Amino acid sequence: MKLTESEAIPLAENTEEKLNEETQEADENPQEAETEAAENEEAEQKKADEAEPSEEEKLRAELDAANDKYLRLMAEYDNFRKRSAKERLELSASVKGDTIGEILPLFDNFERALAAETEDTAYKQGVEMIFKQFGDMLTKLGVEKMELEGKEFDPNLAMAVSSMESDELGENVVAQVLQNGYRIGDKVIRHAMVVVANP
Repeated sequence: MKLTESEAIPLAENTEEKLNEETQEADENPQEAETEAAENEEAEQKKADEAEPSEEEKLRAELDAANDKYLRLMAEYDNFRKRSAKERLELSASVKGDTIGEILPLFDNFERALAAETEDTAYKQGVEMIFKQFGDMLTKLGVEKMELEGKEFDPNLAMAVSSMESDELGENVVAQVLQNGYRIGDKVIRHAMVVVANP
């Protein structure tokens, strides 16, 4: 819709008057204009502050990160401590087994001396005492003699050095132990040497 010249002039005059009034009001109330500008500036600053994390939030984030790092470190240390303790126990058992393995032939010799016939009762009693002390010491160290005679042959516990046929014994049964086997818990420190019946 097109305005005629006579209609357009009063409209332009009205717009100009409104602008003049607003400018005049601003000139008359400079304090109000400053307050409004300050409020606008404060609102913009507030928006900027909300976008940027506060000092407290930064410190809380740093504390959370440090706490997480500490908990991870503690978990790693606990795992290391448990692993070290397990390795020490395994090493101790291995060293104990190796040491006892070296001593066992001496124990076998005392057992043979005890089985030998002698008329010297004092000598026999002395050998019996030493053999008993030796046996008690091995028991305290957790060493256990494997009783295999009459049981089914287990290659994890014994070495078959010979075989024989027997009607009295079943198939694959240990007929005779030539050298005793020993273990500490589940760890075999010396395999027995056996004769197997009906292999």
